[in-house]
Amino acid sequence: MKVLNNEAIKNHDFLKSMYQDDYFPDFLVDKIKSILISLCEDIEKAKPDSDASLLVLTHATTEQINDIEEEFEENDSELETAAREAIAEDFSVIVQSYGFKDIDLEDVIAPRNW
Repeated sequence: MKVLNNEAIKNHDFLKSMYQDDYFPDFLVDKIKSILISLCEDIEKAKPDSDASLLVLTHATTEQINDIEEEFEENDSELETAAREAIAEDFSVIVQSYGFKDIDLEDVIAPRNW
């Protein structure tokens, strides 16, 4: 994994509430965390300069999370309210940390199934 440059992101405790809840298997929370960190890497590499260019990245990330929803169900869990809130909160931290302060969070995660 590439070293992230953004100090706020480097110090962020991703998906903390999901790790604290036994309902969510840690190995699956790890997958979501990895996907979110990859988003940060992509933002640092691509340096999006508009909401539209950022949304291309966040939508791809949201779809990756959609793709593992079934794995949660197979492990007697699901991406329900607590998970949705934790994931959305981290998306918010990410986009704001990279300077997108006014973007609508619902736009950021528009393609979500969770």
